[in-house]
Amino acid sequence: MGLFSFFSKEKKENLEKGLSKTKESVFAKISKAIIGKSKVDDEVLDNLEEILITSDVGVETTLKIIERIQNRVLKDKYLGTDQLNSILKEEISELLQENETESRFDFSFPNGQTPYVIMVVGVNGVGKTTTIGKLAYQFKLAGKSVLLGASDTFRAAAVDQLTIWANRVDVPIVSQGMGADPASVAYDTVASAVSRKSDVVIIDTAGRLHNKINLMNELTKIKRVMQKVIPDAPHEILLVLDASTGQNAIEQARQFTAATEVNALALTKLDGTAKGGVVIGISDQFKVPVRYIGIGEKMGDLQIFSKQVFVDSLFD
Repeated sequence: MGLFSFFSKEKKENLEKGLSKTKESVFAKISKAIIGKSKVDDEVLDNLEEILITSDVGVETTLKIIERIQNRVLKDKYLGTDQLNSILKEEISELLQENETESRFDFSFPNGQTPYVIMVVGVNGVGKTTTIGKLAYQFKLAGKSVLLGASDTFRAAAVDQLTIWANRVDVPIVSQGMGADPASVAYDTVASAVSRKSDVVIIDTAGRLHNKINLMNELTKIKRVMQKVIPDAPHEILLVLDASTGQNAIEQARQFTAATEVNALALTKLDGTAKGGVVIGISDQFKVPVRYIGIGEKMGDLQIFSKQVFVDSLFD
């Protein structure tokens, strides 16, 4: 399924609606910054820098964007403030494309690998369990058989919540209850997936970040026992981040990518925040593809992330 067939008009409209708070915040600030100005000068650029940083784009990414606009001002000699939005869109789009990392625009698996094992990590409260449920729904909608594993055994609520999602989506779940060994649950889940000939396995893990060494040891153990069944598992380590936390999301990404081999990101709760700029910062700073974004409460509100479609929706 191609990119533009996947991103239907309805999905684009939902994305634009989900980004509305970010758009209103950023462009209202830009409008105020250029009042009485006819050209992009140092003062306008200073104000723009502040706007991007306070919109949680991040200092590092903001400085890159400002430098690119400064270079355009020097090259073109004159840029009117009426061009600022289009220039900003072009430079953000080009910056993100230059940092392009491998991404998929459908719910297929690389090399046709099955069972395809996804281990989901992230701190408590970011929408990890909800993302797993929505992801299971999307895979099932794509005709895949799904099995869930409840390896977040440190909180009874985590097991219960994942079970509720499994029932809601109508997919099987492997669970041993609170206090069980997370690695044991992961092993049983993967072994069950092989016997069932499941297409995809999604395994929840504990959301503890206060002790990075323990977290790393636990995730390493989970990976090791899964590899007894499927040698190259997990195929995807998906880090879930709450976009509404802004810079905290960037810090969590930094810590989790240091603690384990994260190779995919999901950003949730974009519809309830004006901090959608964090997607730009995270996409630019980490050499890990943003795979999914959450823009609402419905099961279909987890979307495949495309940098091009995201920037278009933010600026159009």
